[in-house]
Amino acid sequence: MTIKCLQGRTGYVLGFIASFGLVAFALYIQQKHNLEPCPLCISQRIVYMVLGVLFLLAALHNPKAAGRKVYGLLHVAAAVTGVVIAARHMWIQANPDKVMAECGAGFDYLFESFPMKKAMELVFKGTGECSAIDWTLFGLTIPQLSLIAFSALGLYAVYLAFLKKN
Repeated sequence: MTIKCLQGRTGYVLGFIASFGLVAFALYIQQKHNLEPCPLCISQRIVYMVLGVLFLLAALHNPKAAGRKVYGLLHVAAAVTGVVIAARHMWIQANPDKVMAECGAGFDYLFESFPMKKAMELVFKGTGECSAIDWTLFGLTIPQLSLIAFSALGLYAVYLAFLKKN
């Protein structure tokens, strides 16, 4: 059974709103609780924005069946990237003894002080500050919630890719 409001552009607009809504929620949490995002948190936000832009492009394009599958593949690739980053972040939080005990370099410092390739390696390696659990919702950490959201957006993208228009 398909839901009528998800057909056509509306479904993609909802994906766009969800993606950027999650970024807005992250910014709200950051401001309300005076938190500094770690490099992996920022990376996840960037992936949400990429995913949101892809949903917006699909909404503007309003693709036919083959185009929906291409957009679906792009959406899923972005969502899987987010899942991988969130999973790495969860691993770092679960194994703080295996990463630097001290707070590592911040995101800004990494990109100002190192060449792009080295900075990206350091971002995805994670730092000591990535191991801190500063906020939870329903007992879930931010990367756990993020993994759930990326998975849901990926499944939603697959649904939209195979949704038949009436």
